[in-house]
Amino acid sequence: MSIDLTQRLKDRVAIITGGASGIGFATAQRFAAEGAFVIIADMDPVSGEKAAAAVGGAFRRVDVADEQLVNDLFDGVAAEFGRIDIAFNNAGISPADDDSIETTELPAWDRVQDVNLKSVYLCCRAALRHMVPAGRGSIINTASFVALLGSATSQISYTASKGGVLAMSRELGVQFARQGIRVNALCPGPVNTPLLQELFAKDPERAQRRLVHVPMGRFAEPEELAAAIAFLASDDSSFITASAFVVDGGITNAYVTPL
Repeated sequence: MSIDLTQRLKDRVAIITGGASGIGFATAQRFAAEGAFVIIADMDPVSGEKAAAAVGGAFRRVDVADEQLVNDLFDGVAAEFGRIDIAFNNAGISPADDDSIETTELPAWDRVQDVNLKSVYLCCRAALRHMVPAGRGSIINTASFVALLGSATSQISYTASKGGVLAMSRELGVQFARQGIRVNALCPGPVNTPLLQELFAKDPERAQRRLVHVPMGRFAEPEELAAAIAFLASDDSSFITASAFVVDGGITNAYVTPL
């Protein structure tokens, strides 16, 4: 029996926040290749429109930390397309002023929490409003491997926000399992995205301190994460919910890495 993976997400409607670049855009490309119609939700209309055109989807501008705009996004997509099958809540930031707890001030803490954690709460709630009546849906929230282990090169608010995403995803996965909705937290290791490149360009030593702990000896590519996300979005993962889905090159299970 042959299996056509290009049709695994056929006719499904997917919303991707932070979909104009990095993991979000790679996932948009993968979803579209597997048959889904993709809504790119992002702050930047220029890159957002370009990304949407590249995948044959649609762009919606949204500030994911704004409750009304998030509600308008999900309600508008449901009204226009008649369904929301997949929500990949991926938008996030990692600014330079989020560092050690000794130097990170409250405005930096609050901004990261708003974008990385509050937005996931808002997007999950908005998605569930439509998925619960339909009795189906897959929600994937971007957490991180730092939700599972500690780092001496801390980004304190980022780490705390991703721990919150992981805990919230577990709870929602359990709560809505019998209503046909799966909720999982993706926990990537370091990924070769513009966000990581910008962070490490300013501090090559920090990059090397992290890279040495990855057993595979490299950072992930966005397309490798997109493949995992497409699996979680599809029926191939129909018995997976409330999970920390770790795609990290082995980093969370390593003690000493290979030479």
